[in-house]
Amino acid sequence: MRILCATVALSLAAPVWANGTDEDLCGASGFQGLVGQSAEIARMLELDQPVRVIPPNSAVTMDYRPDRINFELDEDDRIAVVRCG
Repeated sequence: MRILCATVALSLAAPVWANGTDEDLCGASGFQGLVGQSAEIARMLELDQPVRVIPPNSAVTMDYRPDRINFELDEDDRIAVVRCG
């Protein structure tokens, strides 16, 4: 429950990008409407940029790519967070 509450709080907060600026270099702001939707939507997207769909508790590389969009999933296989990186 605590993780779910933190995820909801993050999704409602104003975007803060991993590089510490308010720049939205990957276009994540345009996908915020997908938060709460099925992860299948993120998996089916065909974008002209790198995309990661990240299940909960998954290991991912820590390299920061400002052009890459990340769809972080929750335990119910729904999109919880959309961010650049």
